[in-house]
Amino acid sequence: QVQLVESGGGLVQPGGSLRLSCAASGSIFSINPMAWYRQAPGKERELVARITSGGSTNYADSVKGRFTISRDNAKNTVYLQMNSLKLEDTAVYYCNARGLVLGSGYREVWGQGTLVTVSS
Repeated sequence: QVQLVESGGGLVQPGGSLRLSCAASGSIFSINPMAWYRQAPGKERELVARITSGGSTNYADSVKGRFTISRDNAKNTVYLQMNSLKLEDTAVYYCNARGLVLGSGYREVWGQGTLVTVSS
């Protein structure tokens, strides 16, 4: 069974920082890309940042210059460093990965989500 396990969410004040982690486990290979999405209350899920196995990245305009995505290919882990957090960053953050799942072919996998709350 393939799983994406997220950690690092929580409550932070505006201007603060958090670091999210997401580790892929199970029979999944050639993971490319890995990404973070978020969904705020009453809004649609949106892409926050994406990174390829080669390290190419792209970001939502709303987080450019504040968030940094990185990955450790050996550990099948992706990170999201979030700085200068704003109230509007409050959302459930989801990890996403696409890769070869043993016996199932190329699949997209989602994590269970981790809540980030920015509040004073």
